[in-house]
Amino acid sequence: MMNNRLTLPTLAALVFLAATPALAQKSIPPAKAPVSPMQMAAKKLDDTTYVKVTYHSPRIQDPKTGQKRAIFGKLVPYGEVWRLGANAATELTATSDIELAGKKLPAGTYSLFTIPQADKWTLIVNKDVGQWGAYKYNKDNDVLRVDVPVTKSADTHEALTIAFDEKGSALNISWENTQVSVPVSPAKKG
Repeated sequence: MMNNRLTLPTLAALVFLAATPALAQKSIPPAKAPVSPMQMAAKKLDDTTYVKVTYHSPRIQDPKTGQKRAIFGKLVPYGEVWRLGANAATELTATSDIELAGKKLPAGTYSLFTIPQADKWTLIVNKDVGQWGAYKYNKDNDVLRVDVPVTKSADTHEALTIAFDEKGSALNISWENTQVSVPVSPAKKG
């Protein structure tokens, strides 16, 4: 004849096994959103030319105080090399040779920097990649520099935005009320 009674050790084991899944299902809060999230702009310019820009997108609103900041000429000083974003230096990758503002750039991956001014920016393409900020920027490693005009916008761009236009004929940079458009195209053959 079978005994239908549970012993104390058996009962304790059953309670532990029943409680284990409940203990394993604790709530894990989501990771805090980054202050300047990584963004990417990419465009296929022709059958063999793909261009990608990876950058960190800071905001006008100060992440510590919540206050609006003056960007160009203040947070980003005029006349000084800037990493074109936040955190790591912005990077550009091209699978084939391209032209930026009419100057040829060989295929490869590069860091992008700028020297902002009120009326124009100097876009700098540098062969040192993987840099944090512009702290170790070395002018001797510049591959090319182009000057592009600044336009002012009636719209305010809260986040730094880098994007290719619909046709892929320009790389547009917008932040605050400032816009810069850098002509981009596959390099001419021959």
